[in-house]
Amino acid sequence: MSNPPADPGGTPVPAVPAARIQFLPEDRVWIAARIQEILESGQLTLGRYGAEFERAFARRCGTRHAVAVSSGTSALEIVLRSLNVAGRDVLVPTNSFFATAAAVVHAGGRPVFMDMDPETFAVRPEDVERALTADAAGFVVVHIGGLVSPRMGELSELARRKGLWLVEDAAHAHASSHGGVSAGAFGVAAAFSFYPTKVMTSAEGGMITTDDDRIAEEAHAYRDQGKASFLENAHTRMGYNWRMSEPHAIIGLRHLERLDAMVADRRRIAAIYDEGLRGGRGLRPLAVPPGGCANFYKYVAVLAARRDRPALKKELRERFAVSLSGEVYETPLHAQPVFKPWATRSLPVAEDLCARHVCLPVFSGMEDGDARRVLAALAAVVR
Repeated sequence: MSNPPADPGGTPVPAVPAARIQFLPEDRVWIAARIQEILESGQLTLGRYGAEFERAFARRCGTRHAVAVSSGTSALEIVLRSLNVAGRDVLVPTNSFFATAAAVVHAGGRPVFMDMDPETFAVRPEDVERALTADAAGFVVVHIGGLVSPRMGELSELARRKGLWLVEDAAHAHASSHGGVSAGAFGVAAAFSFYPTKVMTSAEGGMITTDDDRIAEEAHAYRDQGKASFLENAHTRMGYNWRMSEPHAIIGLRHLERLDAMVADRRRIAAIYDEGLRGGRGLRPLAVPPGGCANFYKYVAVLAARRDRPALKKELRERFAVSLSGEVYETPLHAQPVFKPWATRSLPVAEDLCARHVCLPVFSGMEDGDARRVLAALAAVVR
C-alpha cells in the first residue's frame, strides 16, 4: 500500500471524498427536537410531518400532489402500477440505474431499452421513435446527473401524439428545471429519490409528484398495503409496505428547507470545474443547455479516449487523495446480466459513453480549494 499524499512539509493532505452528506449543527438540533416530539406522540408513520413534507415538495415542484414513500424505487414502481403497465412494453433509457428497469419488471411490464444523447446523456425523441413497439404503453425519461433535457417539450409532444404517457425518473433532479418548469412537472407523474447520496436526503425515502388525481389516489393505496383507507382493512390493490416513516419525513423536510443553499454550493463548485476544464484536452464537461438550471447531483466529464477507469480512479485516490464519484452509469442496463431477456439490440452511443466518462466530486459544503485540487490531480493524470 502506498503512503498517503502529503504537502511539501510532510503533513498528510486531507482526502477529497467522492460525496459527503451535510447536516449542519442547527439541522441536527431541529431534527432531534421533532423526533422527540413524535416519539412522545407515538405516531411514527403517516402523520403530520409526512403530510407537511408532501405539501412542501408539491409546492416546490409546482404539482397538485406529492406522495411520500419508502424509496425512489418504490415511487417509480407505484407510478407504473398505477398506469397499468402489466403485459405492456415500457421504454427506458439504458444509461440508468438498475431500479428504472427493475420497477417496470416488478410492475409486470417489459422494459425496452433506448440509447442516449451524447451531449446531455438524456434520451432524444428520435431514440424513443427508434425503440417504439406496437405494444408500448409509455416511456420513462431520466434526468441524468440533475440535468433536464432541453428537448422535454418535444418528448412531451411525442407522447401526446403517439397516445403514450411520459414518466420522469427524477431521482437525480431535486431543484433542477428547464425553461422554468421544474423536474417532476413534465410528465404524467415523476419519482424522486432521497437516498443518502442525493442532493437532499431523508436517510431513505422517495416521493411521487403528479397533477393526476387518480394516480395520487392509487399511490396512497399502494404505499399502505393496498388499503383503500388507512383506517380500514379493505385491500383494493396488491400493495406493499411502501410508507415513509415520520422520522424520515422530518429529516427530508429539513433538507428540503435547505435545498436552495445546498444546490448553490454545488453550482459554485461546478463553476470552478467549468473554468478549469475550459479548452483543456482530455476531458469535456457535460454542459447545461441554455434555459436549463441543473442541481449538479453529478458533475459529468467525458474522456476524450477510453481509459482503464479503475486504474485512473486508483491513481487519483492514492497519489492525490481525490476520490471520484460513481458513474452514470458504468454499465448500461441492456448489458446487465439480469436484463438479458429484454436486451434485443446494441445501443452504441451508451456503450461508448458509459465506458468513457467520469464524475468529479461535488457536494454541499465542499471547499473551493478542494475543487482546485481535483482539477490539478486530473491535469496530472488525465491530460
